[in-house]
Amino acid sequence: MPHTVTGRFDDGSAYQVQITGDTDRPVIGSARAAALVELHAGESVPLTPTGPLRTVAGDDESSVLAVLRRYTDVLESSPAARRPTTTSPR
Repeated sequence: MPHTVTGRFDDGSAYQVQITGDTDRPVIGSARAAALVELHAGESVPLTPTGPLRTVAGDDESSVLAVLRRYTDVLESSPAARRPTTTSPR
């Protein structure tokens, strides 16, 4: 099930992609984000800041999202891709 991720590269350029889980096209929407994922395919990337490590593969949505989080500033993602956050009580 594709989900949407919005973020910014180091130079401030914004992007929005859908992570597809498809080996041939792991992300749709930004050629630059797609190239970033392709560049790191086959490398190990931590899924969270403390691990575990996973090999980046186009059909592994978690590893694709981990690459985007590691090399860009992910601003927003669909509910399935969001990290848990704490909210203050009202």
